[in-house]
Amino acid sequence: MTQADKLMNAVTGKPMDRVDGRQKVAGTALYSAEYPQKNLAYAVLIDSKIARGSIKSIDLSAAEKAPGVLAILTHANAPKLKPMPGYTAGGGAAENRIPLSDSNIYHAGQYIGVVVADTFERATHAAELVRVTYAQQPPLIEMEKLRERAVVPKGKVSRRPADVLRGNFQQGLAEGTVRVEETYTTPVEHHNPMEPHATTAVWSRNRLTVYDSTQNIFGTSKTLAAAFGIPEKNVRVVCKFIGGAFGCKGTMWSHVPLAALAARYVRRPVKLVLTRPEMFTGVGYRAQTEQQVILAAKEDGKLTAIAHQGISDSCPEAIGEYVEPFTKATHMMYACQNMQISQRVVLVNKGQPTFMRAPGEASGTFALESALDELAYELKLDPIELRLRNYADTDPETKLPWSSKSLKESYALGAEKFGWSRRNPEPRSMRDGRYLVGMGMASATYPVYHFPATAVTKIMLDGSVVVQSGTHEMGTGTATALPPVVADVLGIPVERVRFELGDTELPRAPVSGGSATISSVGTAVEGATQAVRAKVLAIARADRRSPLYKIPATEIAMENGEIFIKSDRTKSETYASILQRNNLKMVEASFDAKFDEANKKYSMHSFGAQFAEVRVDPDFGHVRVTRFVGAFGAGRIMNRKTANSQLIGGITMGIGMALLEETITDYRSGRIVNPNLGEYHVPVNADIPAIEAYFVAENDPHINAIGAKGIGEIGITGVAAAIANAVYHATGKRVRSLPITLDKLI
Repeated sequence: MTQADKLMNAVTGKPMDRVDGRQKVAGTALYSAEYPQKNLAYAVLIDSKIARGSIKSIDLSAAEKAPGVLAILTHANAPKLKPMPGYTAGGGAAENRIPLSDSNIYHAGQYIGVVVADTFERATHAAELVRVTYAQQPPLIEMEKLRERAVVPKGKVSRRPADVLRGNFQQGLAEGTVRVEETYTTPVEHHNPMEPHATTAVWSRNRLTVYDSTQNIFGTSKTLAAAFGIPEKNVRVVCKFIGGAFGCKGTMWSHVPLAALAARYVRRPVKLVLTRPEMFTGVGYRAQTEQQVILAAKEDGKLTAIAHQGISDSCPEAIGEYVEPFTKATHMMYACQNMQISQRVVLVNKGQPTFMRAPGEASGTFALESALDELAYELKLDPIELRLRNYADTDPETKLPWSSKSLKESYALGAEKFGWSRRNPEPRSMRDGRYLVGMGMASATYPVYHFPATAVTKIMLDGSVVVQSGTHEMGTGTATALPPVVADVLGIPVERVRFELGDTELPRAPVSGGSATISSVGTAVEGATQAVRAKVLAIARADRRSPLYKIPATEIAMENGEIFIKSDRTKSETYASILQRNNLKMVEASFDAKFDEANKKYSMHSFGAQFAEVRVDPDFGHVRVTRFVGAFGAGRIMNRKTANSQLIGGITMGIGMALLEETITDYRSGRIVNPNLGEYHVPVNADIPAIEAYFVAENDPHINAIGAKGIGEIGITGVAAAIANAVYHATGKRVRSLPITLDKLI
């Protein structure tokens, strides 16, 4: 029986407005910096002005005398925090280094102190009065000049070894009659959500409550408990709304324990909100990459060998290690028996890189899909046809069957909606007046992740339903997408379902990352709702006063809040009547979603096809994306309206990646020179065309109980390559270094 067969009313999948929309536009949705506290103090961080060296001395005399100052903490006087578990250890710490633990400086913007005062303005003023003397060393910044210092990553690269050899690469290379061998680069990029990181910390004896902007409330609670040496049950983390994240809020950064430390030190609630420049130095970024791709193919386009290798930058070892897994998609995207994968990392004096929307896939598909386009031109093949000739019917990496795969259908649907057949393949052959017109495409993919999750479903005395899980609402629509699942299982109007999330006092849920929230938490919600449904039916079927007494469960249906016998709808009652008659205030059930066995039998991925049209000014090299179409096979779509919005958002970020976004660091000082939204360019309305996102209908009976794959990240994958390929088609000039700016085309 398919998921669609199980659900009678089919509310799931229909377009629905966000349930929190009114709260957000009315200003009643509380973000982490907005929880009122009595006697609130304010913390402001002191940032290092050098990128490498150590602190010789800190003069606090003027700052301590400033009005309203309650405390100034540095490595010299701060109570020491205990080691904190990182992400791989089930915690949430982004960095290995304990903040304020010593005088060493590893990157510009490193937190070297925190000022606490009775107002934000006074804390800011006092922080400006702190005088620091450094022992400075020349920073290591330029990855391109440090290739010889590249090292093998200590850990796995997204669950894989750094070096992978499949088949006989050299033999495959020799068998190919056509070869593409090129280098592609991507710069450092920053997440820049609208809401900066914000933490409000409140102590009550030995109990800590933290209102934090995080994608990982349980990871944060575990990590803070370790930092302060208290039981995890004594740490409550609350995060009801997040104003964007894109990965930078998936782990706990140093400002969070510093806010809690300051609050404990001054014995008052403390609020700490990062400035926009601190959003560039203290909470991660997408790492810079330099990637070499080699493709060998026969005249018919069949790939005989693929190599994908290169370097990415990361922070000094004392802080941690994060390796941008840009080869992820290459392992499984195309049918090729001979493959060579190799990644190295260059340690530089920057902060810790981290997950950023489609980490690995976003930067890696730029290289892979650009190289495929170059190979298509060498072979004089249509780019879609080349991909079809190398279509992988099973996962070439694991040899497992796909749980479902609709990539061919995505190519066809996307090409039809885009009008690919109108494309003249010759570069510089299409014009609109004086503008050069280009059309490009690329494949998209993202794996399906499942994380353990727990949910509780409660049927209340009035027949309404409350669902609880400690997951997050970071703008993706979790609280809107999951109530229809409950409504369908119980046969009630979706308006009767309330979803409670964002609090560690609720059932445990995983990090909201990896596009895994709906697939993981949704499975737990469905399981808990099925369980509570069975409980209520058992109560009714055992009750002589019920019209459902002794009726087999298979002969009972539910619709519009009514529970009735299928063969005789007049014999019916409601959830409220069952509870009231049995003197029950509520009936509840919980469910723990686990996925180990299912994940061993199938390879699980979403797939898509991206199509871009650009217009290029032939005199000035200015590129504008004028149309964009994406088509995706991503399992069961839970809410078509919010899902469409997710894909449009991903594509928008991809356009920014392709044409605009680049963090620039001064190689002499190691300081970022554009740490603001005035000079770090993100797309605005004028940069974005009408974006069309389409779904291929996909029923996946293997993936999970609700058939959902997740769509938060696939939208960005392949976008930069599609645009770069369109730019080549328009101009005849191949740009292999992002972003594609006019200086690279003139």
